[in-house]
Amino acid sequence: MITSMTGFGRGEASSNGINVTVELKSVNSRYLDISFRLPQSLQEKELDLKEQLQEHVERGKVNATVRVDKADTGEPEITFNKKLVAGYKKMLNDLRDAAGIEEPITLKTFLQFNDIFKSREQDEETIELIWELTQESMESAAKELKGMRLQEGQQLENDLNQRIDHIEEMLDVIQKKTNGRAEETKKQLLERINNLLDNDKIDPDRLEMEVAVLVDKMDITEEIVRTQSHIKFFRKAVNNNNSVGRRLNFLSQEINREINTIGSKANDSEISQYVVKAKESLEQIREQVQNVE
Repeated sequence: MITSMTGFGRGEASSNGINVTVELKSVNSRYLDISFRLPQSLQEKELDLKEQLQEHVERGKVNATVRVDKADTGEPEITFNKKLVAGYKKMLNDLRDAAGIEEPITLKTFLQFNDIFKSREQDEETIELIWELTQESMESAAKELKGMRLQEGQQLENDLNQRIDHIEEMLDVIQKKTNGRAEETKKQLLERINNLLDNDKIDPDRLEMEVAVLVDKMDITEEIVRTQSHIKFFRKAVNNNNSVGRRLNFLSQEINREINTIGSKANDSEISQYVVKAKESLEQIREQVQNVE
């Protein structure tokens, strides 16, 4: 079963008032490209998170966002520097005495000094808990992402099988129309040439050899056989559980090359109609394959 490269996954984990949410969004890409948006406290864990995600995803551009919410802990994210507050208090009292100001110092006065506030430093226990919750959320999000990619992959698989079946049907029709065509073409060419030329001035054996070469150049049996072989490998790849996007892309290019050759060599308006129909299905396949992991 093939896997799509498009999907979304979300994971969430909570403990002791701390909530961690991970969201994953993926689109098609030639290679695996993972980018993160992490809070400052998890910046050094980016490589570990990437390795965890690589266990679930092989190809695609993945955007991962991690959010940490500690609102339910009841602790503010900032604190203040007690020594700096005491220093400002002494300075302000000295200033009052020097200026002869009786107005008391209020809390509003201290709020003018931004440098007394700083981000609360997390203790080791809190840091470890956030990391554990992040790993748990990432695992849940990755599994949901993979599930969505598999679900879309099933739809891609059904569509690819239908279109490759249609191409094979067109090949069968073309093959039936070309059965016995070589001898008939050879006979017609010989008749036309004999009508145009004086038989006394040409070598019949040489003429027949030249016509045989011309007819052989118009024969598309080899191209049909190769195309059928590519289709066989294409079906096998579609039913493979591994990452097969590159292989399917290569096979679709090879099928396209053979069908183009069939169209150019056949030199038949009726056969050309079936070639066009086959190419329409193949074009849809080539578009769909770009989204296969």
